[in-house]
Amino acid sequence: MSRSAPEDLVALRRDLHRHPEPAWREFYTTARIVDELETRPVDELYVGREVLTDDRMAVPDETDLDAWFERAREAGAREDVLESLAGGYTGAVAVVRRGDGPTVGLRVDIDALPIAESDDGSHAPAAGGYRSETAGYMHACGHDAHATLGIGVIDAIAESDFEGTLKVFFQPSEEVVGGGGPMAESGHLDDVDYLLAVHVGLDHPTGEIVAGIDGFLAVHHFRAAFTGTPAHAGAKPEEGDNAVLAMATAVQNLHGISRHSDGATRVNAGLVGGGTATNIVPEEAFVEGEVRGETTELMEYMRERAVRVLRSAAEMHGCEVEITTEGRAPSARSDDTLVDLVADVGGETAGVESVIRRDSLGGSEDATYLMRRVQEAGGLAAYVNVGTDHPGGHHTGTFDVDEASIPIGVDVLAASIEAIAARRP
Repeated sequence: MSRSAPEDLVALRRDLHRHPEPAWREFYTTARIVDELETRPVDELYVGREVLTDDRMAVPDETDLDAWFERAREAGAREDVLESLAGGYTGAVAVVRRGDGPTVGLRVDIDALPIAESDDGSHAPAAGGYRSETAGYMHACGHDAHATLGIGVIDAIAESDFEGTLKVFFQPSEEVVGGGGPMAESGHLDDVDYLLAVHVGLDHPTGEIVAGIDGFLAVHHFRAAFTGTPAHAGAKPEEGDNAVLAMATAVQNLHGISRHSDGATRVNAGLVGGGTATNIVPEEAFVEGEVRGETTELMEYMRERAVRVLRSAAEMHGCEVEITTEGRAPSARSDDTLVDLVADVGGETAGVESVIRRDSLGGSEDATYLMRRVQEAGGLAAYVNVGTDHPGGHHTGTFDVDEASIPIGVDVLAASIEAIAARRP
């Protein structure tokens, strides 16, 4: 039988669940994490601009950031921490030094999603009084549990025989694949010898551990803004250059890009808009979409052709187009040596009922930036999944985390980190 989650970790997870914040607006979340870290034996704590480069993607405008900043202040976030997060520089890195030994990193993400949470009485957060208090947003992917696991692992390592340095990366902006790159390039990964990243659920039940997740699709998010020439649609239609037509042509042709024989590729035009009235030839239109590939090279194949489609659609209709990158992440693979170690540890951990050595994500994740950064410097990395019963699927209004999975995750991760430091695989 697994032990129950400590009350302070349950309280933290539920508090974060009540205050979900999307990418680059994790002001309350970061401040709350800092509050917890300051009560732990953390030797170094870096926050905000200290953990990110300026090369961020998909950052909201100043008005949006200010609104979330004020919301965090009203929710009780500390003023001194908020000041360090100004401009949407969210996230933190905690360092625990315990003598000589390798540096082991743990990456957890902290952002939420623009999804309305269920208020049904059968939904545990609604019944338990910790449903999202922010209309239209919720932790629908378990990042509240991820942040909690990061704190729990620090607690466990502090009480263990671990010899080395532990770095826990509380990464913002995963849901728009915007935060992994700036954190990977911040310098805090430069001395990391081993890295574990973690997720909960992914259709694996409580008590199941996946030692190594693979199948990360490299992804590129883009926004294409089309600009044409307005005109009266009835009196002088020939004087207009229709930006909506350019956008519509682009959407159709994006989905006509030839797939590649070397592996899986994806394209999606997910958000479109434009025009102002039925009697005006539209001057502006946009499409936001993404391309993915089984490898980074396949994603680049799709991206290059998507750019060609967007530009040719604009030219066909006499318009201009500005294409910007809104998010991006490479592919990655968990190293066999770490996968084997985590599988061995999982098999010896109370509460773990089954261990799966590998599984495929089938989606995208910007933990891959951190993984590749460590691997390219000669280190090892693996992406671990902690199973949790979730009544609704990820990214749905009924998603929830079984809190019994939290201590299981803490135990497996902490024991794996101890084993890594001791064995130095």
